[in-house]
Amino acid sequence: MVDVLVRGLSARIVARLKARAAGNGRSLQSEAKEILVSAAGYTPREAMAVARKWQQKLAGRSMRDSVHLIRADRER
Repeated sequence: MVDVLVRGLSARIVARLKARAAGNGRSLQSEAKEILVSAAGYTPREAMAVARKWQQKLAGRSMRDSVHLIRADRER
């Protein structure tokens, strides 16, 4: 594992990160790590592999249009 040091964050940003961490039941370090891992995302090759896996999993299923459900939610 490699350590990363982030300098120069404002007190406001650190406070927001701490609040977010507390809301997710994590430490500040764990929250920052989760954000960085999520932001790194997939490489194009990895993304295609995930897409193919889901296409295979959902193959042959009939999907209904969800527009009417989304509109109903918005109207509430």
